[in-house]
Amino acid sequence: MKKIFGYPNSLTVNPTHYCPGCTHGTIHRLVAESLDELGLRERAVGIAPVGCSVLAYNYFNCDMFEASHGRAPAVATGAKRCRPDLIVFTYQGDGDLASIGMAEIVHAANRGEKITVIFVNNAIYGMTGGQMAPTTMPGQVTTTCPAGRNPSHEGYPIRVVELLSTLRTPAFIARAAAHTPLHVIEAKRVIREAFRLQAEDVCFSMVEVLSTCPTNWGLTPSEANKWLQENMVPYYPLGVLKRPDVDETPIPEVAASLKGA
Repeated sequence: MKKIFGYPNSLTVNPTHYCPGCTHGTIHRLVAESLDELGLRERAVGIAPVGCSVLAYNYFNCDMFEASHGRAPAVATGAKRCRPDLIVFTYQGDGDLASIGMAEIVHAANRGEKITVIFVNNAIYGMTGGQMAPTTMPGQVTTTCPAGRNPSHEGYPIRVVELLSTLRTPAFIARAAAHTPLHVIEAKRVIREAFRLQAEDVCFSMVEVLSTCPTNWGLTPSEANKWLQENMVPYYPLGVLKRPDVDETPIPEVAASLKGA
């Protein structure tokens, strides 16, 4: 009998430390399947950050670095520039990437570093006790905004992929979700595309994946899936926001100044 489904070679066999209902495990599998299908595992190097995925090196069956909080894109840049033949990816949460690591991700994207970033957005600081994150929704209750996030005080949630999509540097930037089987299938498609583009030495690539955090949201896993669909998806629309084949012709006045330089 032909085997059509199995455990990815790019994952180790280890008990998970993630909470019940957390979709980090699902996203790990999508990354691993993509590496396997593209034949990239032996060249892959992952960068684990500080956050819920701080122990990611226990799960991915490839070489891994541990980065300081928010600095994964900087570490990835060093690895990729030293060894351009490697497939370098970061796996970061919203507190890590969109707060202390905002400068790193913006400048890595603007430089067009040919790395792949997997950005897991669960709208909260998960590992450290459920504090408000840059991506926390308006009105969402956390340990540091018990009355709910107030945009007049804390500002609105940051849409990271929209922000990076405004940069002129060619890139592949997408947003997916992992709360239903259909959404998982689509997430796999764009994650695989992100790794393929790196393997072909095309561009910087990044996939944001909307994820649940039942423990810190104070919901059951099924309630968390529903909350994500009703609250996060409308604010964080899904889809591909930027492709490397879009015309990036320089702004006319800039082109003129460069020509005369």
